[in-house]
Amino acid sequence: MGLVTQPGDCFPLGAKVRDGGVNFCIYARGATAVELLLFQAPEAPVPHTTVRLSPYINHTFHYWHVFVMGVTAGQVYGYRVEGPYNPEQGLRFNWKKVLLDPYARSVVGWKNYSRQAATDESDNCAKALRAVVVDPLKYEWEGDLHPKTSYAETVIYELHVGGFTQHPTSGLSVDKRGTYAGLIEKIPYLKDLGITAVELMPVQQFDATDAPPGRTNYWGYSPVAFFAPHRGYSSRQDNLGPVNEFRDLVKALHQAGIEVILDVVFNHTAEGSYDGPTLSLRGFSNEDYYILNSQNKAFYQNYSGCGNTLKTSAISSYMVLDCLRYWVTEMHVDGFRFDLASVLSRGVTGDPIEHPPILWMINTDPALAGAKIIAEAWDAAGLYQVGHFAGERFAEWNGPYRDDIRRFVKGDNGVIKSLAARIVGSPDIYAQSQRGANYSVHFVTCHDGFTLADMVSYNQKDNRANGENNRDGSDANWSWNCGVEGPTENSVIQALRLKQAKNMLVLWALSQGTPMLLMGDEALRSQRGNNNAYCQNNEISWFNWDNLESQSDFLRFAKGLIELIQNLHSFKHDYPLVVTPQTIAEPAITWHGVKLGQPDWSHDSHSLAFTLSYNQYGEQLHVMLNAFYMPLTFELPPLPPERQWRRLIDTALPTPEDFSQLEDAIAIKTAVYSVSERSSVVLIATPG
Repeated sequence: MGLVTQPGDCFPLGAKVRDGGVNFCIYARGATAVELLLFQAPEAPVPHTTVRLSPYINHTFHYWHVFVMGVTAGQVYGYRVEGPYNPEQGLRFNWKKVLLDPYARSVVGWKNYSRQAATDESDNCAKALRAVVVDPLKYEWEGDLHPKTSYAETVIYELHVGGFTQHPTSGLSVDKRGTYAGLIEKIPYLKDLGITAVELMPVQQFDATDAPPGRTNYWGYSPVAFFAPHRGYSSRQDNLGPVNEFRDLVKALHQAGIEVILDVVFNHTAEGSYDGPTLSLRGFSNEDYYILNSQNKAFYQNYSGCGNTLKTSAISSYMVLDCLRYWVTEMHVDGFRFDLASVLSRGVTGDPIEHPPILWMINTDPALAGAKIIAEAWDAAGLYQVGHFAGERFAEWNGPYRDDIRRFVKGDNGVIKSLAARIVGSPDIYAQSQRGANYSVHFVTCHDGFTLADMVSYNQKDNRANGENNRDGSDANWSWNCGVEGPTENSVIQALRLKQAKNMLVLWALSQGTPMLLMGDEALRSQRGNNNAYCQNNEISWFNWDNLESQSDFLRFAKGLIELIQNLHSFKHDYPLVVTPQTIAEPAITWHGVKLGQPDWSHDSHSLAFTLSYNQYGEQLHVMLNAFYMPLTFELPPLPPERQWRRLIDTALPTPEDFSQLEDAIAIKTAVYSVSERSSVVLIATPG
C-alpha cells in the first residue's frame, strides 16, 4: 500500500511537520517535473518511495509542494528536478542528480557521498546527500534564555568547534573530541577565561571534501545546507543527532552566561564554479540563486573567491532571512558574523547598490531585533565597506585596527595618529556612522592570518603544507620574527617575542570597542607560520591543551587583562570618548608623549601615552607605550595628595610582576617612569 498524499501548501519552504504528516515544498522556477524521494535509511542506495509531483496539483507559481501523510520527523528525503539544460542561458536542470533541500535541517548520506559523482555525467542517487525531516518542537529547552549581553560588556572568542577539542591533550574521550559535546565539557575553561561570547567558525553544514587533493575543508567556508548544523561536529550520528547536540551546546553555554554567535556564509556555496558539482541550488533554480556572467550565463561571477556568488535578491533573500530566523528562534543562537558581508551589498548583476534590500531586511526584522549582527565588511573582489556598511545595526570587523596595532608594535613609522584613532574606537572610520565605538569589533588576529605567537615569530608565511606552492594566504601580515625566522632556542629572542605578544594584547584590551580574541592566542598557539590553514585538520590548527601549562605565565597575563576590562567602567560604556584635559563626568582621554600634554604625532614617532578617566566612577588609568628600540622616560600626571599611581602592567618585567592584581600593585612614588624598549606600562590611580 502506497503513501497517501494531498496537494500540500506552497508555504513554508522546506519540510514542515504537521498533524498527520509532513508538508514538503521547494522553489524551482523553470522546472518541468519534480520527484520527492523518500529513503529508508541515510545510506540506502535507492528510495523506497518516489512521489511524483503533478504540475497541475502540486505546483503553484514557481513552487512545488506535496503533503505526505504518515511521514514523521527523522524521515530521509531528497529531490530530482527535471527541466532544460542550457548552461549558456543559465539553466542547469539535471534529472540524474539527487538534490538536497535548500531548507534541510539535518543532512545525512556522508558515508557514501561523492563530490565527483555530483559533478560527472553519472546518476548519483547512491552517493548523494539527503535531508532529514526535523520537528523543532521535539526538544526541551528547559527555560533557556538569551544572555543579552550588551556590546559594551562583550568579549568575543573566535572558536573552531572541531579544532578546540580535537587534540588528544584535550583530555576528552575519542568520541567527544572535536564535537559540540566536547565543547560543552570545556565551558568551565571559557568561563574562567572571562569571555562572554563564542563566535563559532562555520557550523552550517559544509562540504569537507571541497579542498585540494589529500586535504580537507577544515574551516568550513563551503556551505551545502544553511539551516543544518554540521554533522562532522556531532558525537551523535543518528538522523537528528547534530540538531539536538547543537541545541545542548547552546543551552549549556547560556547557562554559563556565554552567548553564541555563528559565522554564517551567505556569499557562496560548495557548488563552486561552472565545473563544480550539482548538489542543491544549482539544480533547483540556478539563475535565481547565483549571480551569473551577463555575457555567458554558463559562468559565475566570483565575488567570493570560491567559484560562485549567491544572488541575495528575490528567493535567495527569503532563504537568508528564513535561515537567520530559524537559528535564532529554533536554535536559540544570539547573533551572527557575516562572512564577506559586502557580497550582500551587490545587486542581481553583481554591482554594489546603495541600499541593499537584504541588509535592510536583516536590520529591521523583528525576529532578529535582539541578535548581534556583525559584518566582515569586504569581499574577495575588492569591495571594502568598513565604516559605512549598510543599515543601522551592523557592527563590523575592524580590519584597519588589526593592521595599525601590528604596525605600531612592530616599530613601523607613520603609525602614531592611526594608533590613537584605533585606541578610541576609530572615529576616523565611523565619523559618518550612528554606531558607537562598541560597534567596532577589534582584533589583532583572527582565523584568517597569523596567530599571535606566529605574529612575533615569522616575517613570511609558510603555507607549503597547503599544497599551493605558498601562493595562498595574505602577504601583508605586518609581522616581525624578532631576529630569527620560526622556532628558536635563543632566550633573548624568546623573551622579546613574549614581550611583543603582551604589547599587542595590552593594546587590544585597552582599546574602546568590542574585543575579539582568537582561539588559543591566550596560550600562544602556533600554526608553524601558516597564515591560511583552511585545509589543515591536524595539529597545525588544533588547540594543544598542553600549552595551558607550558604557557601558563602568558595565560595568566591574558586572563588578567580580560578581568581588568570587565571590572572597569571605562571599558563598559556606550559613549564615545571625549578627548579633553578637563575634568568632566563622561569617559575621557588625554594624550601625552614623554612629556605631559605633548604627544609626538610625527612620522618618526614610536611612543604614545594617554590618561583614561571616568570621573563618575573615580577611575583613572595612565598608559605608556614605547615601540622604540631604546628606553624612554615618561612624565606622570600629578595626582591629589590623597591618591597615588600603582603599577598594574609592565610588559618588560617577568611574571608575576608583568601583571599585578590591584591589591598587589606597587605604588609609584616618582614623577616619571622609565619604560623599557618595546614595552607597555599601565598605571592605575588609587587612594593613597
